[in-house]
Amino acid sequence: MTYQTFLIKYGEIAIKGKNRYMFEDALVRQIRFALRSAEGTFRVHKCQGRIYVDCDGYYDYEETVEALKKVFGIVGICPVVRTEVKEFEELKKDIVAYVEKAYPDKNLTFKVESRRAKKTYPVNSMEMNCDLGEAILDAFPEMRVDVHHPDVLLNVEVREEVYIYSHIIPGPGGMPIGTNGTAMLLLSGGIDSPVAGYMVAKRGVGLDAVYFHAPPYTSERAKQKVVDLAKKVAAYTGPIRLHVVNFTDIQLSIYDKCPHDELTIIMRRYMMRIAETLAKKCGCLGLITGESIGQVASQTMQSLLVTNEVCTLPVYRPLIGFDKQEIVEISEKIDTFETSILPYEDCCTIFVAKHPVTKPKLDVIQRSEQRLSEDIDHLSEDIDHLVEAALETTEIIEVEG
Repeated sequence: MTYQTFLIKYGEIAIKGKNRYMFEDALVRQIRFALRSAEGTFRVHKCQGRIYVDCDGYYDYEETVEALKKVFGIVGICPVVRTEVKEFEELKKDIVAYVEKAYPDKNLTFKVESRRAKKTYPVNSMEMNCDLGEAILDAFPEMRVDVHHPDVLLNVEVREEVYIYSHIIPGPGGMPIGTNGTAMLLLSGGIDSPVAGYMVAKRGVGLDAVYFHAPPYTSERAKQKVVDLAKKVAAYTGPIRLHVVNFTDIQLSIYDKCPHDELTIIMRRYMMRIAETLAKKCGCLGLITGESIGQVASQTMQSLLVTNEVCTLPVYRPLIGFDKQEIVEISEKIDTFETSILPYEDCCTIFVAKHPVTKPKLDVIQRSEQRLSEDIDHLSEDIDHLVEAALETTEIIEVEG
C-alpha cells in the first residue's frame, strides 16, 4: 500500500473557539520541524479544518510515522490513499482495491463513512455509504457490516481528490509546544526528571533545563548522560538549552558548615535558587522538578514545604502523586529509562547524608544557612559569592533531539 498523505487528527485544539487557528498554526510548525529529520519531501497544510501532510515522491514511511508520533497535539495519524475523482463505478473499484490490499484477513466487520466535501459530486454521502458497502460485500462475502462497533471504519472523502483511509496510529496527544510559554527543568541523571519534563511539555510548554555538575566528584560520563537524556526529551519538545552549573564549591561549603542530616535539603534549596535565577534570565514562567511525595527524604511534605520557600516562581511537579513503577513505565515509553539507569552518579547522590532529616523545620534550616554567609575561618568565600561564581561560569549546551 502506498500512502501519499497523512491526515492529522487533534483533540483539545478543536474546542479552542476563536483562538483555534493559533493552536493549529503552532501544530503545523511543530510538524514541519519534526519532519526535518525524516527522509522525504513533505508539504504540511491546513484545509477546511483539517491538517494534512502530503508526501511528494519517495519518503521513508516508518521514519515519517515515528517523527509524527513525537509531536504533541496530535492524537491520531491516518495514512491516506489519494485517487482522482472518477465516475462512481470507478470509485467502487478503488475502494475494493484498497480493502484488498489493506486487510489480507477478510474475516472482519466494517462500516463505510463517507464525506462529500466537493458538493458537485453527483452521489451524496448517504448513498456512497450504502453503495460502497454493498460493493465491498459483493467482493468479499466473508466481511460483515457493523455500524456500531466495526473492526474497520473505512473513511472516504471526496474533495479535489478522493481520500481513502481506515488506520489511525495513536499520537502523543497534548498541546503543541510553545502555546503555553516555557519553563526551566531541573534535569538530573535519574529516572524522574526527564519524565517530568516530558509531561509538562505535553501541555504545550517549551523547555530549558539546568543540570548541577560537581567535578571531580561527578565524571564527564555523568554529564554526558544528562546531555543524552536531554536529547531524548528534545525529540518531543524541540531544541533544549541545557545550563550546566558547576556546583562543587557550593556543595563543599554546605558540607563543611552545615549539619550533615540537613545536607540534602540545603543543597536542594540552593539548586532551586540558582535554577530560578536562570529561569528568570531566560524568560521562563516556572520551574519543573521530578519530585514525588515520599519517594526520598527530600520529597516528604515537610521537605517540599521548606524547599519551596526559596522560590518566587511556581514549581511544577507533574509526578507528585505517582509511584515509582508508574514513572518507570512512562520513562520506558519515551525511551529515557535505559539511559537513566546507567551507573554514573550525579551530585545529589555523592553528597547524600546517611540519615537525612525527613521533617525539616524552616527556621532550623534558615539558621543553618546563615552559617554559610559567615566568614568563619576567614579563608573561604561566603555562599553568595560562590553562587554568583557558579552562575557566571554556567556552560550552555544547545541540545537537539
